[in-house]
Amino acid sequence: QVQLVESGGGLVQAGGSLRLSCAGSGRTFSNYAVGWFRQAPGKEREFVAAETWSGGNRAYIDSVKGRFTISRDNAKNTVDLQMNSLKPEDTAVYYCAADTQGFFGDSEYEYDYWGQGTQVTVSS
Repeated sequence: QVQLVESGGGLVQAGGSLRLSCAGSGRTFSNYAVGWFRQAPGKEREFVAAETWSGGNRAYIDSVKGRFTISRDNAKNTVDLQMNSLKPEDTAVYYCAADTQGFFGDSEYEYDYWGQGTQVTVSS
């Protein structure tokens, strides 16, 4: 069993930055790839970024490349998402998810455990 808790969301002006953090429970959390997804009102949940357990591979959706950075600290069981140059279209509820089966994909169906989400609102 893996439990995930997101934090760090909030309200920020366009061009600003936020750092989201995902804290995982369980001593095997460091063995899993972790992804960040987001869901805007009226839209489907979409992949944002993911990182393998070792941090050796990272993937991003095109719209956040160069602005967002995913990183993890396995000693602390955390995976962060640094978001810079935020845009109003980044407004959404952001979720972290753990992939215990090693897919390291961009489909939400490949992730087994999910956090409750944290709201990010970017004002224009």
